[in-house]
Amino acid sequence: MTDFEFTEGELARGEALFRSPCDFVLGAVAVDGLPADGRPEIAFAGRSNVGKSSLINALTGRKTLARVSVTPGRTRELNFFTLGANGPDGAYLVDMPGYGYAKVSRSAVKGWTRLIEDYLKGAGSSGCSCSARHGLKANDRDTMKLMDESAVSYQGVLTKADKPKLSELEAVIAKTEAELAKHPAAFPHLLVTSAKEGVGIPELRATIAALTSNGVEP
Repeated sequence: MTDFEFTEGELARGEALFRSPCDFVLGAVAVDGLPADGRPEIAFAGRSNVGKSSLINALTGRKTLARVSVTPGRTRELNFFTLGANGPDGAYLVDMPGYGYAKVSRSAVKGWTRLIEDYLKGAGSSGCSCSARHGLKANDRDTMKLMDESAVSYQGVLTKADKPKLSELEAVIAKTEAELAKHPAAFPHLLVTSAKEGVGIPELRATIAALTSNGVEP
């Protein structure tokens, strides 16, 4: 569900990339604990309970790869998953702590926020800014501004597209696309997804293959 057209070759490369092994590697609580092997990183940033972990599971076709919880704020580390070939020719998917609501102390939330900011400021990370069906909120805009300032390119992704009525979804899409157009580091098109229904998953796989420059030939 996007006005941007992907070629059959792009979709095939995305599908082939996600047929390759994808496994949990580590959970980092500080930037000095990040992998240092130079692989491209695709980070899934977004509000708590926006569906980042479910999206990763849908992309990889593995329902339990990234931990999913109905309780906001359960992802408390930068969780790294390998994608593609082992070594520098591969890539990482990164499930980030959600910003915003969480049933934890303010100091813990502050620590996660600092971790997110420190990570996104790092060179070479490509971010996917995941917005829930309700559209962008203030903390989404803050994160997008940070990625703009850090020259971290990112793809806008609208999650849980199966939840709202079509008219409501169309309004959120139009508003979100208009906001993305104002951000220099954002890709100009919005990907609309549903992890439950599989909507937009092939297109997001193709985008990630292009971002990593490691799309596997079908």
